[in-house]
Amino acid sequence: MKSITRRADVRLPQLKQFNQVGQVILVMSGKGGVGKSSIAALLAASLSRQGAKTGLLDADITGPSIPKLFGLPPGGLRGGELGMLPAVTPGGVRVVSTNLLLKEADLPTVWRGPLIAATIRQFWGDTIWGKLDTLIVDLPPGTSDAAIAVLNYLPVSGAVVVTTPQELAGLVVRKALKLLQNKEVPLLALVENMSYFTDSQGAKIEVFGPSHLDDLADLTGSAPRIQIPILPALSQAADAGAVETIHLPEIDRIAALLRSTPSPNP
Repeated sequence: MKSITRRADVRLPQLKQFNQVGQVILVMSGKGGVGKSSIAALLAASLSRQGAKTGLLDADITGPSIPKLFGLPPGGLRGGELGMLPAVTPGGVRVVSTNLLLKEADLPTVWRGPLIAATIRQFWGDTIWGKLDTLIVDLPPGTSDAAIAVLNYLPVSGAVVVTTPQELAGLVVRKALKLLQNKEVPLLALVENMSYFTDSQGAKIEVFGPSHLDDLADLTGSAPRIQIPILPALSQAADAGAVETIHLPEIDRIAALLRSTPSPNP
């Protein structure tokens, strides 16, 4: 697959007339396997249900999963003289992802760091996002190429960081939190995903051990720390491409927090 052809001299000045993005919110972790993409998708869906015009940029260039979560087929992006038109989910979320450029969803994207960074810049600058209240950016694990590209080239307003109860996850997530501090990006919420399982009697079972959210308190300041339980229904909906059918009060709380945060780019 080739990189997207860019004609900056033609597109970008005209795109500025169309694109008005109120806030850019990162969903990141540093650690893989914590359900970060699911949280990003749920958050975008919740924002859209609350009436916010919402976009979702899948910055996991080599391992994208956002289209699958929403049931969007490969080849769902369309291009024109002005730029790319994002795919749109049934709930109205505008999505851009490398898997929407492929003919088959399981084709590998074998790209080095510079091309990954260039693609993220193009997803941001060459897409006709239109007027958005919030653009969610789903970052891949780690704090290297994709994270650096987003932090350097996008007007980031804040971040939601995702972890899990394991102490190892917390150790890696500390790296992401320190990166945000170094870049002076506000932490808006810390989410502990798969925090516990509620059995048929209503008892909470800590499947992956006790919470370690308090161990990260020195890096989270006053940002809310939110626990999300293990939900088999979420896994089933994600596999079916129906993540928008899942409503979680914890996610709605984060979405309401984002909507109440003044946008730096009105």
